[in-house]
Amino acid sequence: MKKTPCKGIVLGILCLISTYCSAQQSASSEDKMNASIENLEHNGSIYNVEQIMNSLGLKGLSVAVFENYEISWTKTWGVKDAVSNAPMDENTSFCTASISKPVTATLFAILEEKGLIDLKTPVANYLKRWKFPESDLAAGIDITLEHLLSHTAGTSQHGHKDLYKGDIILTPVQSLNGEIPESNSNRKLEFRDTPGTGWRYSGGGYLIAQIAVEDYLGESLADLAQEHLFSPLNLKNTTFIQPNEPTFFLTNIAKSHDGNGRIIRDGIQISPQLAPSGLWSTPEDMANFMIEIQKALNGTMTKVISKKVAQRITDIVTVKVMGGWSLGWERRFAFGNRDWFSHGGSNGGMGGHIYATMDGGNGIAFFGNGGNAQRIPILNSLRSSIIKSHGWILPLDKNNHKIITHTVADQVTGIYVSEYGEIVPVEYEDGRLFAKDFDGRQRLELFYLGNNAFKVDQSKRIIWFNATNPSDGKNYMATLVQNGVETDIDYGLIKIEGKMPFTYLQEGNYEEALEAYKKAQKNNPKNGILSERVLNNTGYQELRKKNYEIAQSTFKIYTILYPNSANAFDSLGEFYMVKGDKKNALINYRKSLSIDPKNENAKKMIAKLME
Repeated sequence: MKKTPCKGIVLGILCLISTYCSAQQSASSEDKMNASIENLEHNGSIYNVEQIMNSLGLKGLSVAVFENYEISWTKTWGVKDAVSNAPMDENTSFCTASISKPVTATLFAILEEKGLIDLKTPVANYLKRWKFPESDLAAGIDITLEHLLSHTAGTSQHGHKDLYKGDIILTPVQSLNGEIPESNSNRKLEFRDTPGTGWRYSGGGYLIAQIAVEDYLGESLADLAQEHLFSPLNLKNTTFIQPNEPTFFLTNIAKSHDGNGRIIRDGIQISPQLAPSGLWSTPEDMANFMIEIQKALNGTMTKVISKKVAQRITDIVTVKVMGGWSLGWERRFAFGNRDWFSHGGSNGGMGGHIYATMDGGNGIAFFGNGGNAQRIPILNSLRSSIIKSHGWILPLDKNNHKIITHTVADQVTGIYVSEYGEIVPVEYEDGRLFAKDFDGRQRLELFYLGNNAFKVDQSKRIIWFNATNPSDGKNYMATLVQNGVETDIDYGLIKIEGKMPFTYLQEGNYEEALEAYKKAQKNNPKNGILSERVLNNTGYQELRKKNYEIAQSTFKIYTILYPNSANAFDSLGEFYMVKGDKKNALINYRKSLSIDPKNENAKKMIAKLME
């Protein structure tokens, strides 16, 4: 998209941005803690932490809050696991899943400052155990660690399977090569986009970075992190060492639980994919880690992380994902109209999120030992309550905003979807305009600035609707300004005409859903709701909820939209296995194997069905 039509409005908008100072808070840390944990909004009512945990079935929760560059309070609830019922404590470590990524990126920036590696050097120069697959998309392009750490390399493998004792534990190289007999979820890594042109979340990209640095320096990621980051910062309960290794592993740990509160397998996850998902830590350790970054950004003398490194890892690298992404860190949140760097992590039965303000030294780290459905609602409610109770909210400058007429509202309301699957509904209520944020979990108010441009509360964003892309003539919602910086608006979210295709499935209208998906695929093939990953995940989500009709319809549509996908037929085969329909399960597994003769999962299932 071109910026020329809105250049004037952008300059005018930028002049409206101003800085506020938060009011001094006289309440003690204990008062703030009590207010934070006793006034949580959930489904329109107010609860305390224990009440929501009980209602959602979350077994344990641990939180650390920091303010003005110091730990303000820590608190734990519940138990480490449902068998021993040992109480959670502040030294209990969790498998942090994808929070491993910003920790890895920070470590690599430190190694770069010490002259040990170069994030701009072609990664191929470092690799010994593995090499990039040939691809027309990546031909002639030097892929760097910067590409991999910012998810701009265009590589696949969004995530990796949770492993436990008794599973085949593959090496990182085997993971990249897709050698996972038990699962079809981590197929061989490949290029899906031209490197440097877009954003695609890739755990596989981080695994490449891990292998490259280990190969070049001759040390494991676990040892490098311990030497250059964990020991210097005195993070005693943090490690990349895995439970299955002969080296000493942590003893005070939380265990993974399913949606019914039962321990998954032995509850102790194993991840040979260290850089993307192998870190174990506590909220307090993660808080101290982020405080060190905040102090460096503030220019305060630090022991481990310099100002140069702190800026290197938090500067926005790409805005091809809503709000922006840096080297490892998300830069897309602006709770309380403040700039934050953050990251979340989620495995099958455990996870959390860490948040830190870019200035002021405030933030939150919390982990819970339950699935997303048990954990995420309480973490979101607790986050909002903490920000409010601690007074971390800056007022939005609403000067010069204009009345939102029905004409304007009609032009901009609707559902917008990005090529990465972000869904943003925009709604008009009583003269006010609201949008769900990219993840659908936060409702934000929009203030009209003219020319279809809006300032977004709690977002640090100015967005522009009906920005026409000359290449396809479609209308988009695009970000003009993020964190006070004018952005490249060739990334936007396209407006969906009519209902979302999945809505038809929810209503039980399979034929209408299929036609809607086909129409969307024809008119906008990059629409994120059409991606294999989204369709596959949606099908499995409905299967776990026992919404069998919706799950079956989703998997069937997946096979129709992607008739050459072995994964699509493998997933439909698994659906029929779950339902006890051996005939159709065998048909689909055989179809999957005919597309990909190396599909070990299909071979295994066919043999089982033929017994």
